[in-house]
Amino acid sequence: MTEIVKGGNLPLSGEPMRVAVVRRSGGPGAPEVDAAALLVDSGGKVRGRGDLVFYNQPEHAGSGVRLVGSAQGEGGVVADWLEIDPGRVEPSVERIVVAASCDGGTFGEVADLYLRAVSAATGEQLVLYAVGDATTETAILLGEFYRRNGGWKFRAVGQGYASGLPGLAADFGFSAPDDQPAPQPPAPLRPAPVPAPAPPTPVPPPHAVAKVEGPGASAASAAPSGVYPGSRNALPDGIGPDFPHLEYMGRGKEDIDTGLTLPRGFLVVDVMKKGDAYVEVVTLTIRKRRWRSVMSSRIENLRGVGLVYNDGHSPLRLRVDTRGQWMIRIRPVSTLRAFDGPVEGFGPDVLAHVGDEVDVRYRYQGDEDKEGYFGVSIHRRGGQWEYAFSRRDRGRGSGSLPRGPRLLVIEADGGWSMEPRPPGSGGFWSRRR
Repeated sequence: MTEIVKGGNLPLSGEPMRVAVVRRSGGPGAPEVDAAALLVDSGGKVRGRGDLVFYNQPEHAGSGVRLVGSAQGEGGVVADWLEIDPGRVEPSVERIVVAASCDGGTFGEVADLYLRAVSAATGEQLVLYAVGDATTETAILLGEFYRRNGGWKFRAVGQGYASGLPGLAADFGFSAPDDQPAPQPPAPLRPAPVPAPAPPTPVPPPHAVAKVEGPGASAASAAPSGVYPGSRNALPDGIGPDFPHLEYMGRGKEDIDTGLTLPRGFLVVDVMKKGDAYVEVVTLTIRKRRWRSVMSSRIENLRGVGLVYNDGHSPLRLRVDTRGQWMIRIRPVSTLRAFDGPVEGFGPDVLAHVGDEVDVRYRYQGDEDKEGYFGVSIHRRGGQWEYAFSRRDRGRGSGSLPRGPRLLVIEADGGWSMEPRPPGSGGFWSRRR
């Protein structure tokens, strides 16, 4: 009998095997699962980083263990395959530990997880161990192949770790340099408030005074609420003009003519909307035709941030298209949050990047269904832009940003976080893809 339960063991012949970490795909938003193996000595420790086989290091130097990739079968079944040849494993290795790690969730959300080993020569099943008690773990030690009396055996372990693959590896004596000290768990993602404006100066410039009447009873007004006395970030002059911020309130679909002609550059638009109706803000041509998107979102009770590139030739005109009450605030890019450390937010946002080239770790929580879109685009002086990162549904990833100054426009249907790291220091455990 090749199927065993947790704690059970089976004798093996020592022949070359193919070992699969199998689960059923949960579809969009489901956690990503990866197989891994650790080669352990008689003291219960790995001898160094070379004794780990995982997504960033798919083959052991002795070629006795290697990760060969994943395959998908019928019914959404997915398997990550390892090849293990006990005869080619160094004598100093006493155990080959097979594990799985989970990204973007926990193993309690992974359906039908099991380990299966088959003969590499005949395909005959040698071991089958199903995990049925996973809950909050982000890594699981599924089982181990170990030496016994000149031969090999397999033991089903099923030990879970809430600290992911780094925590499991640490239990076997390995910690990557960037894992010291151990990172603190991230704070829960929560909606980020729209930054408050700086105190007004007593007298705003005359050209900033504007008043706009909306159609019908839903009049929209704009009044200069003050001039920002100084930059809150280190963006250089020329990225966007400084001016008193303007606020407009209204209901439903309305066009706004600010009457304000500003020098060429970027402007920030804060959008606050009550209810769950879709909202879209666009710029308008002089003939009131749609021109460029500023921001759009379906988030309930939205507090988001969008970006406008102003050509400097004509007064700024905007259209707000939604149902229910809304307010927008137009302000300088000098007031944006700086991306100079870990940041988090909820929904659309814009950040100022003024530093050197940097690697970035992204984390996206998704909407209430752990789905939705998350993307980051890079905008530079002159209005040119390109995508830096995007993904569908909850998960993590990494990328890089060029040297600033740049503006980072974030499109998101839920909570997100970004963490900068020096180039090349993405970390031993950060997936390289």
